[in-house]
Amino acid sequence: MNSITSLLKKNLKQSSMVIALVLITLLFQVLTDGTLLKPLNITNLILQNSYILILAVGMVLVIITGHIDLSVGSVAAFVGAISAILMINMEMNPFLATIICLAVGALIGAWQGFWIAYVGIPAFIVTLAGMLLFRGLTLVVLQGQSIAPYPESFQKISNGFLPDFFGGTDIHILSIIIGVAVSLILIGLEIKGRNNQLRYNFEVGSKGLFYAKLVAIFAVVNTFTYVLATYKGLPNILVILFAIIVAYTFVMKKTIIGRHVYAVGGNLKAASLSGVQTKKVTFGVFVNMGVLAALSGLIFAARLNAATPRAGNLFELDAIAAVFIGGASAYGGVGTVVGAVIGGLVMGVMNNGMSILGLGIDWQQAIKGLVLLAAVAFDIINKKKS
Repeated sequence: MNSITSLLKKNLKQSSMVIALVLITLLFQVLTDGTLLKPLNITNLILQNSYILILAVGMVLVIITGHIDLSVGSVAAFVGAISAILMINMEMNPFLATIICLAVGALIGAWQGFWIAYVGIPAFIVTLAGMLLFRGLTLVVLQGQSIAPYPESFQKISNGFLPDFFGGTDIHILSIIIGVAVSLILIGLEIKGRNNQLRYNFEVGSKGLFYAKLVAIFAVVNTFTYVLATYKGLPNILVILFAIIVAYTFVMKKTIIGRHVYAVGGNLKAASLSGVQTKKVTFGVFVNMGVLAALSGLIFAARLNAATPRAGNLFELDAIAAVFIGGASAYGGVGTVVGAVIGGLVMGVMNNGMSILGLGIDWQQAIKGLVLLAAVAFDIINKKKS
């Protein structure tokens, strides 16, 4: 019992969000009479929230450095509009068009990063201007009209599923195999991490709690993939999202770049005096945000099968809310990629559950606002206590 208590205290914010996600999921599972966790609805939940989760991964880096980006929704819409011009009007190869669109996102991020990092204009002002600028350019590019449809190969980015090479009929066998493989890899990483901690005489939890955690990892991962396997299997976008989460988690936890991002947000002057190139770090974070905003816009366009003037509306608020709900600090220097994803899932499950119940968009927005306020208040109260 003491080990469980110490574990929860050590990671209070993230643990509380995991618990909140589980409780909210169970609540809506009961309220929707089991509809929430049906294979079809879980697949829809992934497809509906993938672009917000991708934005949240980029946004958490921005917020860790002590900045904010209000332009990501407009950038996503603008890049989606460009992709429609390239793929639909000009009939360009979807792969080449995607590369060009991601490059456009990087240029937009570099444009905003320059004013923030090297000129010293607050990120709030620069990205607010970017929100207005790129929303206006979206209307100019689309001339106020939607453009559709996209090539089928491009649509599969967001709406397609992994093919089953094993010829499963009722069950998608490849998804089952991937689930087992991923769970074994995660268990192996947990064992390796515990052994490293023991080697350096760090404090670890009891063996019983550790084994229970391994069993929980295996059960959750394989239950999740089994449920998806009973429908159409793993969506392509889930594979892309998983790769992004793994890559960014590795960068933030295991590389010098990640340490520098945390250092800039934790104490800018101390980081500068320690030799961290703070301007380059800030600039790079916004370039990265531009690329992920572009990817989000492409995925949204592929799912909608159209580029529309209103695409990306309020995406920035959902991404920011996901990051804060997931444990990031409003003061910078604190936050994790996994936490941002958990925060995004909390928002996604709430949106999906309230939609199934027929709750109006007005009440949905009000409830999301209260959840965001509670998460930030929780962060500030904890900071004052510490």
